[in-house]
Amino acid sequence: MNDSRKYVIQLGIILTGVIFLIKLFTIQVTDETYAKAATDNIVLPVIEYPYRGLLYDRNGELLVYNKPQFDLTVVPKEVYVSDTARFCKLVGITEAEFVEKLTAARKYSKVKPSTFLKQISNEEFASIQAHLVDFPGFRIQARTVRAYTEPVLANAFGYIGEISRPELDADSTNYYNQGDYIGISGIESFYESQLRGRRGVKYKQKNVQGVDMGAFQDGDWDTLAIPGQNLTTSIDIQLQKYAEHLLANKVGSVVAIEPASGEILTMVSRPSYDPNLFSGRKFGENFEIISSDTLDPLFNRPLMAQYRPGSIFKIIQAMIALQEGVITPQTRIVCDRSIIGCHGNHSYENLQGAIANSCNPYFHNVLRRVVNQNVVEDTYQDTHIGLDKWRDHVASFGLGAPLGVDLPNEKSGLIPNSAYYDRAYNNRPWKYSNIYSIAIGEGENLVVPIQMANFAAIVANRGFYYTPHLIKEIGDSGRPLPQYQERHYTSVDSAHFKVAVDAMAQVVESGTGQWRAKLKNIEVAGKTGTVQNDPLPDHSVFIAFAPVDDPKIALSVYVEDAGQGARAGAAIASLLIEKYLLGATERPWMEEYVLKGEFFHE
Repeated sequence: MNDSRKYVIQLGIILTGVIFLIKLFTIQVTDETYAKAATDNIVLPVIEYPYRGLLYDRNGELLVYNKPQFDLTVVPKEVYVSDTARFCKLVGITEAEFVEKLTAARKYSKVKPSTFLKQISNEEFASIQAHLVDFPGFRIQARTVRAYTEPVLANAFGYIGEISRPELDADSTNYYNQGDYIGISGIESFYESQLRGRRGVKYKQKNVQGVDMGAFQDGDWDTLAIPGQNLTTSIDIQLQKYAEHLLANKVGSVVAIEPASGEILTMVSRPSYDPNLFSGRKFGENFEIISSDTLDPLFNRPLMAQYRPGSIFKIIQAMIALQEGVITPQTRIVCDRSIIGCHGNHSYENLQGAIANSCNPYFHNVLRRVVNQNVVEDTYQDTHIGLDKWRDHVASFGLGAPLGVDLPNEKSGLIPNSAYYDRAYNNRPWKYSNIYSIAIGEGENLVVPIQMANFAAIVANRGFYYTPHLIKEIGDSGRPLPQYQERHYTSVDSAHFKVAVDAMAQVVESGTGQWRAKLKNIEVAGKTGTVQNDPLPDHSVFIAFAPVDDPKIALSVYVEDAGQGARAGAAIASLLIEKYLLGATERPWMEEYVLKGEFFHE
């Protein structure tokens, strides 16, 4: 019995020993938790932030670069400040701010570094650096912020800012950490993954007193930061500066496109702001001032403003009617002003003359022929069928939906279909006589300025377009993103566009655009638009492309509350065409007229 008891005790001792050996093996060899905890006491990971990619214009001029700044970080557990007043004076904060910032850091983590003071300039860094040795727990983290060579293109560039908690929670890649900067809007946001680069990490040893002991394991675990990719924009910075100059003290937009590629040559939104105001420690203060401006400088009009297209829309109506075979270029229609108002001395035009003279009754009749083709006997049902067919044609011109520009927040505009009017009339019967105002670009139609510039490019190309885009080359690829290399065709045969080109050329040669859009040595095709804006003055609108036979530039100009399109819109467009094709204007008096801005005093 005693021998049996002895064996049991011995077996228990052996089993206990085995358990301890297994646990010890687990701790030292297989389980990294304890090793990591020990290592964390002597190794400090230091983030190396990459340089964000640079932005250049189409001719290689630098537009956006990185300016060095620094963050002051804190590890609360290591903090020892014997003289709070001295520390606060050194970094330029109050003692109340010191307590507030340190409390926030402790809430985040007592042992992990977090940002205590953001975006310290080079000058501030020089005055702080030598004194930080007296304040354990505080370190300098090198960062960069954006800087701009010219105070233009703010709405297109966008800006960067600290990542928000919802954005951090939504980051499925686990790339970002609290305090990281991310593209918030514009190009900075759309091309964030290309611009941001990749962080590096350097591991430094420290002893129990927190003294830096150099690189951990000779830097074998360190990773290098990889800079973001540089982007070459399609912007011509000289044309951009001139366009912003012409729109000074006005509300509106300019979009110019190279028809052969879809590359955006200039994109102006007015009013705007200096992009440098959103870079540095005064970002919050400046953002509050600019965002509260009643003229809304943050509103990117080329992509977000939605207007009635006005008479410009008549060209699309003409192309669709030709495709549907309900008219020919020789079709003449009486200008019956008892049906709908009109202007000018014309009375019985063919299609080209109707476009050149912007005849309202002509296009009222044209759209009726497109919509009511007697597919069925019931007039109401026939209108439903015809309207939806018409809308499909219009959609092929890039209207009624976002084009897919490489910027966020692009609006779609509106091209109504039968379902839209069913809702509008609460499912009561409706027919063409209820909706005819859409024939002349009024009524429910809404377009965005970039869509109209793209439409000018479609006519210039005789029926196709590339999706407009701001980035023509990513890194050293020599190419934009794949979706901007695809050609899109309208539902209208290219042969039908000849009448549109000839009519738009006639508008400038002898029609409503001749006084301000006609150039001496460049044949310009254009179309004026005067967009209703009751009770305020009409908007002045003009689209154009040039030269007619070998188009290099297509553009739209919108100037709000400026009256007839033949005035502000046509004048600005022709000056920009001169600037781009000739390098300067040959008509200084036209430039003076635009800058003066008194478009109603004629």
